[in-house]
Amino acid sequence: MIDSRFIFLAALLSFAGTYGYIRDTLRGDTSPNRVTWGLWAIEGLLAFVVEIQQHVGLASLTTLMLGLMPFVIVMVSFKNPHSVWKIGRFDLFCGLISLAGLVFWGLVNEPTVALISFVAADQIAALPTVRKAWIAPSTESPRVFFLGVANCGITLLTLKHFTTAGVLFPGCILVTDLLIGLLVVTRFGDRTARAANAKLTSAT
Repeated sequence: MIDSRFIFLAALLSFAGTYGYIRDTLRGDTSPNRVTWGLWAIEGLLAFVVEIQQHVGLASLTTLMLGLMPFVIVMVSFKNPHSVWKIGRFDLFCGLISLAGLVFWGLVNEPTVALISFVAADQIAALPTVRKAWIAPSTESPRVFFLGVANCGITLLTLKHFTTAGVLFPGCILVTDLLIGLLVVTRFGDRTARAANAKLTSAT
């Protein structure tokens, strides 16, 4: 475990990552998916409220950043309409399922079940960006996701007690951010598609 004041470093990393993502969006180098980022904003802010109610402590500051930063990205995306990823059926489907998970979270009375449904909704909201990182990695900026990994990792290390409420949300975000960041950097999906097309071409 590390000193809880490291949470301010985590928040700073989150801010730095978001600043770079916003800059790339305004330049047209990055195309944020509004479904993912919009839902991340809603879910991050809701999670912050829940953590405050459950007395998670200073670590809840990271969760607050996980809600505020996506909100800012969505707002900035309207400044440059040419940099916004076109929303398709898959994006809308994931968005609706994620919203349904949030509704279920709000209605269920069992805390553990509610938390799991909430985190599931958050992960489903990430799928459109995971897919985008697979098929079009050049439209994403990996820095924000890797700094998100560092952010959540520091947050987990500052926890004095590992509880489901304190660990599950940042832990799942850490895994998702790492996956998206790696897909963007390695361009694995793009290279896989090219290899498949090359095999198809050679076969014909």
